[in-house]
Amino acid sequence: MVENENKESLNFIERMIEEDLKSGKNSFVQTRFPPEPNGYLHIGHAKSIVLNFELAEKYNGKCNLRFDDTNPAKESMEYVNAIIEDIKWLGYDYGDKPLFTSDYFDQLYTYAIKLIEDGKAYVDDQSAEEISAGKTNPTIPGIKSPYRDLSVEENLTRFEAMRSGACEEGSRVLRVKIDMDSPNMHMRDPIIYRIKKVDHHRTGDKWCIYPNYDFAHGQSDSIENVTYSLCTLEFRDHKPLYDWMINALDIFPSKQTEFARLNLGYTIVSKRKLLQLVEDGHVNGWDDPRMPTISGFRRRGYTPESIKNFAHKVGVARRDGITDIALLEHSIREDLNKKANRVFGILDPLKVTITNWPADKTEMMPAVNNPGDEAAGSREMPLTREIYIEQGDFLENPPPPKKWYRLGPDREVRLKYGYIVKCTGFEKDADGNITELYCEYDPETRSGHDTSGKKVKGTLGWVSADHAVKADIRMYDRLFTTENLSTIDDELTNHLNPNSLEINKGVLLEPSLAEAKPGDFFQFERQGYFIVDKESTEGNLIFNRTVTLRDNWQK
Repeated sequence: MVENENKESLNFIERMIEEDLKSGKNSFVQTRFPPEPNGYLHIGHAKSIVLNFELAEKYNGKCNLRFDDTNPAKESMEYVNAIIEDIKWLGYDYGDKPLFTSDYFDQLYTYAIKLIEDGKAYVDDQSAEEISAGKTNPTIPGIKSPYRDLSVEENLTRFEAMRSGACEEGSRVLRVKIDMDSPNMHMRDPIIYRIKKVDHHRTGDKWCIYPNYDFAHGQSDSIENVTYSLCTLEFRDHKPLYDWMINALDIFPSKQTEFARLNLGYTIVSKRKLLQLVEDGHVNGWDDPRMPTISGFRRRGYTPESIKNFAHKVGVARRDGITDIALLEHSIREDLNKKANRVFGILDPLKVTITNWPADKTEMMPAVNNPGDEAAGSREMPLTREIYIEQGDFLENPPPPKKWYRLGPDREVRLKYGYIVKCTGFEKDADGNITELYCEYDPETRSGHDTSGKKVKGTLGWVSADHAVKADIRMYDRLFTTENLSTIDDELTNHLNPNSLEINKGVLLEPSLAEAKPGDFFQFERQGYFIVDKESTEGNLIFNRTVTLRDNWQK
């Protein structure tokens, strides 16, 4: 019974691996995470990273980090370095060094020569438009290229001309000879090499021909003895070609298996579209906290554990669907609730004068850092005659006490970790806005030492006017207002959330935050979770809101 239960708890990939190991089909597990360095990693990549690295770890195998760097016009070391940083931040070990498809360019070229020599590849001088037209559609037989039946010797000579740089970019390609009548369009003599006279970020000008994805990917898997090449469902139709290449070359039989990609609500995971947002200035770079990139989530305050836990909760499925972004937000709340110290931050300050408090008196009030973690200890907060509370914590005409537990005229509340105070008056400006409250405190109601017998339900956050630390707060929200962006038929920018970023200046924080450093995270009580931004400096604190305390998005 236990064995059956364990099998049922496995996803379909794990069941496949265990069956292969048990039958002797495979004796080891080798996976890989193969990003193209043409952009920053996003949350969809995170799911694949977690899957590949943790499968390898579970079965005492290895996972390679391999850059599929076969398109030099769009790739750079900036992206390579950013991806490496993301992998390390997530906490995964890819061994001594990352691998690159460009490491195998010589071997891949040798494979191409073998295909030509075996009569399975030919050089085609047709234009891209002619090649596309010749493929027709899945229900109509394709049109064979007039170059398809050239001799092996002619093709070797023509391919060498491509290799030597004697041919113009776009003038010819190398195609494999498979089946122009196949209902799978990927099998209709696909292109495996094209001319690109662009320097490569690693190989420089050594090459002017580059393998395309369908050729380089599977063969690189084979070179690395990858037993499980895990791809998302959009590569399902590529699998017959993947297998054909391996069989034609008689090399290590890597196995492609597809799983559902991560489609997250209110989010896009197209690197092309993300690049557009960056280049058009809709966001402030790839690591803008509104971006669904791993670096964006990191800057926003998400933790590696929250990203990995989210990936586990999404699971591994065979069919695509849309994951509610609330699940991701729940994952970070769940993690930070355990880790983040509680502090007071007043985002919209309202001055309060405690009229019966001596002007020169400062009393230190012990405050718990994290009620769920005794080891987090406590801190002391200075209470003085003048303090600040949130504007929203006072109403001139409040509802009945059973519906409003905060301040109002002649109402009592407790200053958290402090005393009970009663509002005795207030001032307004010429526009009728409340500018200052007057309160009295009860000396017998000190928190933890209350001898008054009073019972109040309202508890407010506060900071001392004399000790408050000023900061700018960046309030981030979802970048888009439309949940399923795959269904739109207009411009993506029409769906941008105009309120995705609001900056609050002059926010007042408790003095313990004066020494906060970039990367430190906190829960501002009743406000949400926040992290110190990388642009923050001494004397110029900047906090990013990671997430609210609860899901308050109107669906």
